[in-house]
Amino acid sequence: MQTITYTIPAIHCHNCVHTIQMEVGELQGVRSVHATVDTKSVVIEFEDPATEEQIQNLLKEINYAPALA
Repeated sequence: MQTITYTIPAIHCHNCVHTIQMEVGELQGVRSVHATVDTKSVVIEFEDPATEEQIQNLLKEINYAPALA
C-alpha cells in the first residue's frame, strides 16, 4: 500500500472535497481519499492496479491539479 499527499490550491469548499473524494475513490486500487479544505490537501492510500500517474491525471482532468513541488 502506498500513501501520497498533495497540496491542491483549487480546493475552496466542501463541495470540492466531496468531488475529489468521489472521483479519486472510484479508481480501482484506491483504498482511501481524505481531502481537507483548511489545508487544501488530499491524502490518498492506494495499491495496484492504481498508480500515482493515474491519480495525478484524474485530478488534472477534474480541475484539481496538485501544486508543483
